[in-house]
Amino acid sequence: QVQLVESGGGLVQAGGSLRLSCAASVRTFSSYVMGWFRQAPGKEREFVAVINRSGSMRYYADSVKGRFTISRDNAKNTVYLQMNSLKPEDTAVYYCAAGTMVVITTTPSRYDYWGQGTQVTVAS
Repeated sequence: QVQLVESGGGLVQAGGSLRLSCAASVRTFSSYVMGWFRQAPGKEREFVAVINRSGSMRYYADSVKGRFTISRDNAKNTVYLQMNSLKPEDTAVYYCAAGTMVVITTTPSRYDYWGQGTQVTVAS
């Protein structure tokens, strides 16, 4: 069983930055592909970013490319999402997810474990 705990959400003005963290309670953290997803009120959960097991490969949604950066520290069992130039449309609950798939994927159903989410609100 993998437990994921997100932190770092909050209220920020448009143009500001936040750094989300997701700590995993698992001994084999480096065996998991890690993704970030978000869900705004009344909308479906959507892909944000994903990183492979070693951290050598990253992929982003077009809506966040150039503004968000995903990274991981396998020694600390933690994945991060640095969010810069935030926009009101980035407002959502952000979730991290862990998957045992071999290749990175943007499909939520492919992930095996999910955190409880952290709220990000961007004021205009």
